[in-house]
Amino acid sequence: MHTWNDSAPIYQQLADRLAVQLLDGAPPEGEAMPSVRNLASQYLINPLTVSRALQALVDNGLVESRRGMGMYVVAGARQRLLRSERERFLQKEWPALRAKLRRLGLRPDDLNWEEQQ
Repeated sequence: MHTWNDSAPIYQQLADRLAVQLLDGAPPEGEAMPSVRNLASQYLINPLTVSRALQALVDNGLVESRRGMGMYVVAGARQRLLRSERERFLQKEWPALRAKLRRLGLRPDDLNWEEQQ
């Protein structure tokens, strides 16, 4: 069961979920995205909402519409996503995370990164 929250419109939350999947390589560049009908059924949402989410991915240059064939992941989409997600993390998330680590008195050695993987 997929849950949605009130933090953003559902189409944006779906676009974000699909972007994470693209970042993970699913579907691979050059391959077709799942159909609107398939995504609507999978996420239990209106097909128009799915269309808006896919259009957001088109607007961000991650997928392209091929007339009569569907939506396809464009070449370089993963790199583009990786670059923008890294930038967003470093600009927005990392400063807050670093401040919290300092407040808690945690150092890199305290995080045991290797043991958790």
